[in-house]
Amino acid sequence: MARLVAAFGSSHSPALNSPAEDMAGHARRDEQYQHHLDKEGSRISYRELLVSAPEETRLEAAPEKIAVRVSACERHLDRLAAAIAEAKLDALVVVGDDQHEQYFEENMPAFLVYGGRTIANSVLDLPAEAPAYWKRARALYHETEGSREYPVDAELAVFLVRNLVENDFDVAYSGKLARPRGEGHAFGFVHRRLMAPGVIPIVPLVVNTYYPPNQPTPGRCFALGRAVRSAVERFPADKRIGILASGGLSHFTIDEELDRRVMSACTAGDEAALAAIPAAKLNSGSSEIRNWMVMAGAAAGMTAAWQEYVPLYRTPAGTGCGMAFMALTPVA
Repeated sequence: MARLVAAFGSSHSPALNSPAEDMAGHARRDEQYQHHLDKEGSRISYRELLVSAPEETRLEAAPEKIAVRVSACERHLDRLAAAIAEAKLDALVVVGDDQHEQYFEENMPAFLVYGGRTIANSVLDLPAEAPAYWKRARALYHETEGSREYPVDAELAVFLVRNLVENDFDVAYSGKLARPRGEGHAFGFVHRRLMAPGVIPIVPLVVNTYYPPNQPTPGRCFALGRAVRSAVERFPADKRIGILASGGLSHFTIDEELDRRVMSACTAGDEAALAAIPAAKLNSGSSEIRNWMVMAGAAAGMTAAWQEYVPLYRTPAGTGCGMAFMALTPVA
């Protein structure tokens, strides 16, 4: 029978693809952004964030601090890529969100498992006038030339769907991508950045973190993870399976308290603590915390091998991304 032998979490912000000198471009983008939310999930302008930011937050955007934290993120990503390779997995369930890359308002599933034999990653067609920093930031999600087909464990994907349905999860299933753009950023980041040492077949598990009205609750996400693990451990093949949460944590307004709360609950498998997080805090980029909740449900009972947190501020208003990296293993 298959075994869930490892669990991982990784932020996938475009800023992780950017050298420190490009952070000024991300900062300008934040200054112009019209849809900021505060830490409670209420609409707020960049100017209002700036005026209300405490002095210690304003100091976080100093260039020297940014450079140190960008370097730290790079080290943690290298460590995570090595940990995935060292786990010697036969397949990796990747829990990620889709931001109008393959799924739109005509059909927006709360949960979807992709089970084609392969999944395509294609070049992103950015406009010629796009800033150079943005082209660099987006490049690591996508192939630089043509399209590449990455392997999918289709048998495991179908098995997961059948078992999830039997356990009262009305999960959607897709055997092919509807649009030529290829896989979304949450999955492309894993292929392009975290599988450099060697490609592992994946099972994409798509969570609608962003778009109302059918965003799943935190408790439902944790329960899905638990059901995924149960299904994996009934899969009739001698395989080593891992699960990885792609995305998060808080952004575009960094909430360090929330991020540390999430990481602590994930390592403890604390369903109650995760379920108690108000849904209003899980909007915009912070909504990707739901992917970590799914991973936490699957990893409940495992122990944290290591974890790192880097609040990567890029403006004195407190915008940026709480970057998180985690590896968990079964208790010996």
